Amino acid sequence: MNAPRARVARRPVHGVLLLDKPLGWSSNDILQKVKWLLRAEKAGHTGTLDPLASGVLPLCFGAATKFSQLQLDADKTYEAVMCLGVKTSTADAEGDVIETRPVAVSPEDVVRVAAQFTGPISQVPPMHSALKKDGKALYEYARAGIEIERAPRQVQIYKLNMALALSDKGQSAINLEVKCSKGTYIRTLGEDLGEALGCGAHLSALRRVATGGYTSAQCVTLAALEAMPEEDRLKCLLPVSSLLPDHTVVMLDDENAARFLSGLRRRGSWPDAAQVAVYAENGQVLLGTAQVVAGELIPGRLLSPIEIEQMTQAI
Repeated sequence: MNAPRARVARRPVHGVLLLDKPLGWSSNDILQKVKWLLRAEKAGHTGTLDPLASGVLPLCFGAATKFSQLQLDADKTYEAVMCLGVKTSTADAEGDVIETRPVAVSPEDVVRVAAQFTGPISQVPPMHSALKKDGKALYEYARAGIEIERAPRQVQIYKLNMALALSDKGQSAINLEVKCSKGTYIRTLGEDLGEALGCGAHLSALRRVATGGYTSAQCVTLAALEAMPEEDRLKCLLPVSSLLPDHTVVMLDDENAARFLSGLRRRGSWPDAAQVAVYAENGQVLLGTAQVVAGELIPGRLLSPIEIEQMTQAI
């Protein structure tokens, strides 16, 4: 008979851990693994990466989960490899081959197509995605062989670099670098680019190298995190405020800070601002977010006194 597993003693952990997500893991599986490694009470991720994608995955703990939506809305940058002449059922290497075509793509074709797909474009979300229909993910319908009609959506491609290459199997390929808005499906982009080139394509590799202001250079790998002593893992956390790099900063004295935290508006000489990060006067303790309208500081997402106390003790 197996001995029962010892319960993990959870603790309050506040901050953002930038993980270099390995291939083969779902975003939720990696979140639960890191949550266990940190013994954190509360955790959430900032949008999923496919199991076949690697790269920047910000994981939010404690108070940081209150601001994780900001990363969901952030622009993303990806590097990918398009395998030309082969279409698959999932638009990536995991799917079955459904069509092959000859490849006759020139550098001029690549330049033309890159320009065609830069700027605002329309995408039909793939069936193999986590989008929901009647409370069920589209990929669940796809696995059952059911095709669901999907409305196209507008996304923005800010930068699209394409370079002809050979894949590791000697096939014609294109190396992609894409900076795009939230909600962009790179697998769908690769498939659409392949159609525009006249040969079809699927992604054979995908890596996210940046999201918002976070980059892969700041990330820690799962293997490195596992090898660390427990307390060193906490040193990998970025502060909650790292989620608010573009917010206007407002400082409050102790009296106004207390009133702000109770949800009361404050008046001051601040200029109008849609996104404000509010700190106690010493500038070290984040109180929450707000907006300023006509000199009035209007509370948004607020930290609790317990969260603030725990974060202050950790400084």
